[in-house]
Amino acid sequence: MNIGEVLDRLRPDFPGITIPKIRFLEDKGLIKPERTPAGYRKFTGEDVDRLRYILTMQRDHYLPLRVIGEHLDAIDRGLEPPPIEAVVPTVPKVALAADGLPSPESFSRTDNVRLSRKELVKIAEVSEALLEQLEQYGLIVPRAGTGHYDTDALVIARSARELADFGFEPRHLRAFKTAADREVGLVDQVVSPLKRGRDAAAKARAEEAVSEIAALSVRLHATLVKTGLRSS
Repeated sequence: MNIGEVLDRLRPDFPGITIPKIRFLEDKGLIKPERTPAGYRKFTGEDVDRLRYILTMQRDHYLPLRVIGEHLDAIDRGLEPPPIEAVVPTVPKVALAADGLPSPESFSRTDNVRLSRKELVKIAEVSEALLEQLEQYGLIVPRAGTGHYDTDALVIARSARELADFGFEPRHLRAFKTAADREVGLVDQVVSPLKRGRDAAAKARAEEAVSEIAALSVRLHATLVKTGLRSS
C-alpha cells in the first residue's frame, strides 16, 4: 500500500491521522515501511497493524512514544507487551467465570471404568430400591451389552441420593431428563450436517462441536435456573 491507502484504512478509527504524522512516527523508528527504488514508501498489512497499535496506545492510554517503542520492541522479539489497564469500566472477571461448570473437555473425556450393580450401590451409597427407580425413569442405563455402569451413572446416582435428602423422588427427576433430552436433540440438529461430511476430519469436527455446544448449553441452562430462582 502507498501512504494514501494507509490513511484510508486508518481514518475511520483515527480521523486526525495525517501523512506528516505517519512520517513523524517513521522518523522515530516506530515503523519502517519499505522503500521503492524511486524512494516511495510501501506499507504492508503488518505496518498498518503497527500504526493502529501506536495510535491506540496514544489516544486511549496516553503512553509516550518511548514506552510504545519498548512495547513494539518486545513484540518484535516474540514477547508479550505488558498488560494495559482498560480505559472504560469493565465487568469483573469473576462475574463471567464459569462457576465450576463442565468444560468442553469434560464432555469429550471418556473413561473405561466399569462398575457392577453391587459396586454402584455401594460407592454411590444408594439403596437398591432407589437405583431401580432411577432405571425405571430412564435416568440411569447400564452400558449396552455389558450390564456394567460407568462414572456418569455413579454421578447421577449420587446426585439423586443427595436430592432425596431435600424431598426429591426419582419421579420428580424426570423433568431434568426431559430437559436434557431436548437439549441433546437441539445439539444433534446443529451437528448432524458436520457428521455427514465425507472427509476424514468430519467426525473429529463433529465431536469437537458437540463438546463445545454441550458446555455452552449447560452454562446457559445453569444461569437461567439461577436467574429464575433469584426472581422467584
